[in-house]
Amino acid sequence: MSVVRKHRACPVRSAVIVPLGLVIATDIEVVKATFAAFAARDVDRVLELSDPDIEFTAVTGGQAGRTDPYRGHEGMRQYFRDVASVWEELRLTPREFRASGDRILVTGKVSARSRSRTVTGSTGWIWRVRDGKVTYVRVYASAADALAALEEEDD
Repeated sequence: MSVVRKHRACPVRSAVIVPLGLVIATDIEVVKATFAAFAARDVDRVLELSDPDIEFTAVTGGQAGRTDPYRGHEGMRQYFRDVASVWEELRLTPREFRASGDRILVTGKVSARSRSRTVTGSTGWIWRVRDGKVTYVRVYASAADALAALEEEDD
């Protein structure tokens, strides 16, 4: 089992220059910037932060009838369309960011509302970032599920 480090102890892996003159120095900061772009529903910014071959598995995909991950920039555009069609409101509140090897575990809260239901609770994400770009994200139904998946990958 590898040691999970909190953000303060996360080493700087790469520094990239992104539009608007911002410098993103760590993989965790790339993840935080992606969350901020999603919260603003800024598709272009999410794509700037995403590798062209990104693989993204989200609970929303299942709600939209998908069985495969969203892949590439077109997949990410489809994800935003699916979010708009499935949810009247979707809010993500990431709280903890931890680096573990080449992965970043994020735990937090989700609040979602559709015409037929409301979902509120813990959630978790496992991210991979390479050269300042998000290459992989998987969303889990709970923070505990994400932590278990991370630990399983470590075994």
